[in-house]
Amino acid sequence: MPAILRRLNDAAKSKVLSLQEYFVLAAKSLRFIFARPFYAQDVVQQMDEIGVQSLGIVLLTGLFTGMVLALQSSVQLKTFGATMYIGNLVSASMIRELGPVLAGLMVAGRVGSGIAAQLGSMRVTEQIDALNTLGTDPIKKLVTPRVVAALIMVPVLTIIDDFVGIIGGNIIAAFVVGLPSGQYWRTVWDQMASDGFTLRYIPNDFIQGLIKPFVFGALISVTACYFGLNTTGGTEGVGQSTTRTVVTSSILILVVDYFITQLLLSLLANG
Repeated sequence: MPAILRRLNDAAKSKVLSLQEYFVLAAKSLRFIFARPFYAQDVVQQMDEIGVQSLGIVLLTGLFTGMVLALQSSVQLKTFGATMYIGNLVSASMIRELGPVLAGLMVAGRVGSGIAAQLGSMRVTEQIDALNTLGTDPIKKLVTPRVVAALIMVPVLTIIDDFVGIIGGNIIAAFVVGLPSGQYWRTVWDQMASDGFTLRYIPNDFIQGLIKPFVFGALISVTACYFGLNTTGGTEGVGQSTTRTVVTSSILILVVDYFITQLLLSLLANG
């Protein structure tokens, strides 16, 4: 076999093996959620690091995203004399797409890099090998609490991001466009109610807006843990792992968002 074909073959095998290890890690981390011992204290600590400490950046992101969205849309809607529909546009955009995606990207940038750095440092200083020696499964001790915390806190951050974004739109609508707040919030509710209800009482917008952050939380935490646990090369390798985590998580969020949106639109339309 020519050398170039051999290198391509080795590279392809390496990528497939990495993908297999990624899914094995994800499966084990989810399976260990229901297996003893339960590291509840670690979960609470990670919820604080992932959720509470990310609250500031999520609030700023949501507020100014809603304000910019309302400001830009008001220019276009004013052309058709339809500025009263700013609330519809802002609420639909924030709840369905911008809220989940922006919250996921912010968490990936802030928390994903931190998780990769923590686990990468533990790997290069042989702390993870020490856990194995003591009979403690590193995945159950280190990965599962972070996955559980992300599954809980990313949806919570998304809800906050959505609400703050809608408030930001209200600020622009009231003080720049001159739209009364009562009318703005009425159109926000009309948008959610007019889109139909799923599971009897839950608006479709919320179904779409809350499924995505669960998936994004799992992607961010598993990706960060995967690159952290596979860190090599000392402190330089830790830096590379954090960079790969942020880049890979961001790409996965944007790619998976499209497929989830397509799937949900098909299911909800048929439902």
